[in-house]
Amino acid sequence: MAGHVTRSKRLEAQQQEQSRARWTTPLTKILAELMVDQVQKGNKHNNLFNKKAWKYICDGFYNKTGLKWDKEQLKNRYSVLRRQYSTVKSILDQSDFSWNEATGSITAIDETWAEYIKKHADAETLRTSGCPIFKELCTIFSEPATNGKHELLTVSEVDHTPRPLCPQPLRMHQEESLSGSQDEDDANDPETPQPSTPAAAATSNRKRGRKGMNDAITEAILEMAAASKMRATAIEQYNARYSMADCIKDLDLMQGVDQQLYFAALDLFSKPILREIFLSLKDDKRLTWLRSKCANASNRK
Repeated sequence: MAGHVTRSKRLEAQQQEQSRARWTTPLTKILAELMVDQVQKGNKHNNLFNKKAWKYICDGFYNKTGLKWDKEQLKNRYSVLRRQYSTVKSILDQSDFSWNEATGSITAIDETWAEYIKKHADAETLRTSGCPIFKELCTIFSEPATNGKHELLTVSEVDHTPRPLCPQPLRMHQEESLSGSQDEDDANDPETPQPSTPAAAATSNRKRGRKGMNDAITEAILEMAAASKMRATAIEQYNARYSMADCIKDLDLMQGVDQQLYFAALDLFSKPILREIFLSLKDDKRLTWLRSKCANASNRK
């Protein structure tokens, strides 16, 4: 009888915990990535995810986090993300603000922030926390990542020039257009020597076109290399923040961890996102989360 009462209390506690969806940054990022995947698969129409998409999102969220939150809880978070996207977009539509993809921060001078917050109090938290998933939100809510305004800042302290977060093919197209405009200006310039025959003119135009294309490709490759280096730096900073050593240190301090669970947890910590979730959880939640994730991993074997 006592065992039945204990199980009932445990079940009631689990149900109460489930009813309170406590969102952390890594949990929100997981949800956003699942939604992006469904958008890219074409399962969002008229700004609404279909039933197939929500089933995938719910199942995927459980598999990645071990938290069996229902569709309504995830939909509530979706509504919060929509409002967050609208707020961030409104901020970045102001010419004095920029978004740094590497850190997720929204940057502006202190005076600009203070003036904006006077009129928009809900922007106060974004000043400190930024919006690390803004790129994902742009995809989810059907907006380009920049709208031609939102800029990606480099992490270099030497080069403070903002670089646009546009797809590379678009930039190449812009370079080609600029090259073409320059050719037209040269053709109308009386001081520029003009080809003597139509055939010579066509050959000259083709050469200029190829040169413009080659210059655009070269610049695009250099920018891609710089972006790759920046991403590598951001990944190194992320891994250092949620390291395996930190996870093991906290695991050694936990009570109630037997040898089997200990070594199963080490396997989980090989994944950076699981290390982040573990270190972000409160101490009294970690043991329950570890047991759930390890049990799921064991069932899948």
